[in-house]
Order: sequence, then structure tokens, then C-alpha cells
Amino acid sequence: MNEFLNNFFFGYYPYIAGTVFLAGSVVRFDMSQYTWKTNSSQIMDSSPRFRLANNLFHIGMIFLFFGHLIGLLMPHPWYPYFGLTASSKQLLAMVSGGLFGIMALVGGTILLHRRLTNKRVRAQSSQMDIPILVILYTQLLLGLLTIPFSAQHMDGSLMLVLGEWSQRIVTFRPDAAELLLGVPWLYKIHLFVGLTIFLLFPFTRLVHIWSAPWGYIGRSYQIVRQRQG
Repeated sequence: MNEFLNNFFFGYYPYIAGTVFLAGSVVRFDMSQYTWKTNSSQIMDSSPRFRLANNLFHIGMIFLFFGHLIGLLMPHPWYPYFGLTASSKQLLAMVSGGLFGIMALVGGTILLHRRLTNKRVRAQSSQMDIPILVILYTQLLLGLLTIPFSAQHMDGSLMLVLGEWSQRIVTFRPDAAELLLGVPWLYKIHLFVGLTIFLLFPFTRLVHIWSAPWGYIGRSYQIVRQRQG
């Protein structure tokens, strides 16, 4: 039974989540573009505390996403080209992940408290706003809890296993799940919740990530002239 569940959750579930993530996003954009937005609640509460929390949460989450993406999918033979070993890469992940994880957790705590206790913000929330924020918050906690576990084995061997699993999944190798049979349960829960976030992505306000205004960075200056007479 343990082997069956391991094979399902870490061999098949990643593809189920990935398919729903991609296909669901396309269908939602095609059929419900009016809901393709952040549905910001800033107009309900624009206090300095909210702005600080929003920045902490988004900066932390963006770094963590790309840190996981690069860290898990970087081929192991590439490490020396960046002056890294498995051990030093793990230490880098623990320090940077811990720093940005705490930033996101602090911001998420304020945002979650605000959404649960501010009547105007809660009334404006959709059905998925609070659940997805709770899931993201849980994922942050799980990620931070893995740091003390990782500190007990600094040789980087477990990080190599997780990286190899990720790379086998994205290259459609059928033996990926076998790698995680001996991995501690905390890491497995962290992976499962992460995959579930991708599964739920098309049904939440997270879809606005697809519409990130990258052109805003390199835009031309807007010339504003004082009105004459």
C-alpha cells in the first residue's frame, strides 16, 4: 500500500496537477476572461501595514518559486560551473530559502489575518481567496520546517534525490516515484502541497501571474506636462 500511494502521489499526481494547471488556465482565459484578475482588495484597506505585508509576501514568494525551480531542475553536473557542490548548494538553499520564507510568512500572516478579520475585505473575497491563502501559508510553514531536518544531513544527498525526482518528472521518466520511497514524510507533504497548488491554480486569483506586466519594466517614460493657463 505504501508503495502504491508513493507511486500515485509522486508518479502520477504531478502529471494530473500539471495537466489541470495548463489546460485549466487556457479554458478559464478562453471562457471567463472577466475573472482573470487579482481582484485587489486595496481599495478596502490601503493602510501602510497592508502595503508592507503585500510587498513582503510577494517578494518572498517570487524568490522561493524561482529558487525552487532553478534549484530542483538544475542538472547535477552543472554545479561545478557555478562554484557549487551538493553540500554548498544545500546550505545556500537553506539560508536563502529561510530568509525569503520568513519574509513571505510574515507578510502572509498579516494578509491572512486581514482577510479573516476585516469585514469589508472578507465580504469582497471570492470562495477560493481564503482557502488558497491558507494553503500557501501552510506550504510556507512546511518549507521552513524542512530546514532543521536538512541541517541534520549537510552532505546534500537528499537535495540530490529531490532534484533527480523533479528532473525525471519533467522528462517523463516512469521511474521517478521510486526515488522518494525512503524520503522523510515532511518533504513528501511539502511536495504534495506544492503540486496541489498547481492543481488549484486555474480556479483562483493566482491566474493573474500569467499576465505579469513584464513590458512595464522596459516601458518608455510617460511625459506629464503642467497644464497651461
